[in-house]
Amino acid sequence: MRSTLWRRPRASTACCSPARRKTLLTFARDPKWLGAEPAITIILHTWDQRLRAHRHVHCLISGGGLTSEGTWVNAKPHFLFPVRALSKVFRGKFIAALADGLNTGALRLLPGQAPDALLAELTRQDWVVYAKPPFAGPAQVLAYLGRYTHRTAIGNQRLVALEDGQVKFRWRDRAHANKVRVMALPAEDFIHRFLLHVLPKGFQRIRHYGLLANRHKAACLAQARSALNLPPPEPVAKETVADFARRVLGVDILRCPVCHEGRMRQMETLPRSTGPPDHV
Repeated sequence: MRSTLWRRPRASTACCSPARRKTLLTFARDPKWLGAEPAITIILHTWDQRLRAHRHVHCLISGGGLTSEGTWVNAKPHFLFPVRALSKVFRGKFIAALADGLNTGALRLLPGQAPDALLAELTRQDWVVYAKPPFAGPAQVLAYLGRYTHRTAIGNQRLVALEDGQVKFRWRDRAHANKVRVMALPAEDFIHRFLLHVLPKGFQRIRHYGLLANRHKAACLAQARSALNLPPPEPVAKETVADFARRVLGVDILRCPVCHEGRMRQMETLPRSTGPPDHV
């Protein structure tokens, strides 16, 4: 498995999504580099420790892929794709998608911004695409990124206090040996920073491509396991809501909130309302 970090100038994720997919699949399908269909998971990450905008995507790529003949081919040792070439191709595909969006009206710039000047500036800049193998193995990378996939910007454990109209929260100063500090922001500024990372309707934080594409994932993964002589995975037991809350939040939602000793149990299921009440 390879981990790839893409950082890009501030622009629409609608442009980034097809650009990164096309870039990675183009390189993977090229016999010069891999010549096979890889498994790709891309995770959007938009914040830093202080809740500021830090938009980038993490790409997890299998260290090999499935050929059209149904055989598995491994990536070259210590090498997947050339980073400089990835950067240039991704920049070209992204800018082309951005220009198309501006021409069709799907994307709009702020007043006073000229499309030609913006595209020229983006073309002049070097774009950062960084790829490396996971030092502690794929499991460590998945555990790290898993903390960002189903929450937004900040967890409850980092919140310290709400006092005098200010929100205090902990943050890790990576520039100074990861020292833990406490930041205080006016409540309005804290909410503003938090809402920067709530995705608009229709946007997705996680996308899967190649062997993991939803339309043929089951068949492709079965074929890949066969090519690698691996057994099918053991079925995963379905987790209840109560178990999920206990594991993720550390909260027992079935404990009585009044006496904190008794257990809640379901008495009745109310029909779901399909409209406003007949009377108030």
